[in-house]
Amino acid sequence: MQRAQPGLVLSDTSYLALAAGAKTGLTTVAMASLTWDEVLNPYRSPSDPLQEELLANIRHSYAQADLALRVAPGLPMPAFRQLLDIGPIASPAPSQRDRLRTILGLTSQEHLVLVAFGGIPLRSLPWEQMNAMSSFRFIVAGPVESRYSRIIALRDLPFRFNTVLSSVDVVMSKPGYGIVVECVTSRIPLVYVRRYNFADESPLVNYITRYGRGVQLALDDFQNGTWRPALEHALALPPHDKRPPTPTGAGEAARRLAPLLA
Repeated sequence: MQRAQPGLVLSDTSYLALAAGAKTGLTTVAMASLTWDEVLNPYRSPSDPLQEELLANIRHSYAQADLALRVAPGLPMPAFRQLLDIGPIASPAPSQRDRLRTILGLTSQEHLVLVAFGGIPLRSLPWEQMNAMSSFRFIVAGPVESRYSRIIALRDLPFRFNTVLSSVDVVMSKPGYGIVVECVTSRIPLVYVRRYNFADESPLVNYITRYGRGVQLALDDFQNGTWRPALEHALALPPHDKRPPTPTGAGEAARRLAPLLA
């Protein structure tokens, strides 16, 4: 493919950005752990021509890209003509565990849990059950009523999210890329609630099973506040005997992209 203009379009797997870059003659590079054709494919109806057309357009846009960098752990990306694998991407922060526990006034018998679902609003948590759970304190990404003494709002802490994640005893979340890779890299146990409706969920669950400490919590148990067995199980898990992959993805991507910017 001829490139008439200098420049580079670097995108996740947004097919519109990649198509626009190709149309204007720029070098186009995708970098992600998933593609939207793979995400949408299980839900397509072969009898619906509009859905088939959308998937065809997405794959055509991917096929026009000059390069795709697949971030580990990633889905198959057959639509791209040239595909290179790079390592995981994570930015673990130094632990501030002792300082965080001092700020919150935790006793040595209390365990600290970060509850964060990656952009999903946490308006329907089982607040009463959480607040009654002795030996646990919870940090949540959202507002918290003052009557819940065992639950703290993340925004009220003097730390960034990544610092809190590396400083707690357990994380509870859905199996999303950032949370899973950060927990594995930082060796923090993860209690996860599966959705069973997103293509990259299984590879991420396999990743934490292989390298980290993960415990699944059933959706019904999550909703009704039956958390203690899963949390205690996660805390009791020994460190994994396999060393987690080093998060080299960002550096590898930079080295691959540098010649394209020269």
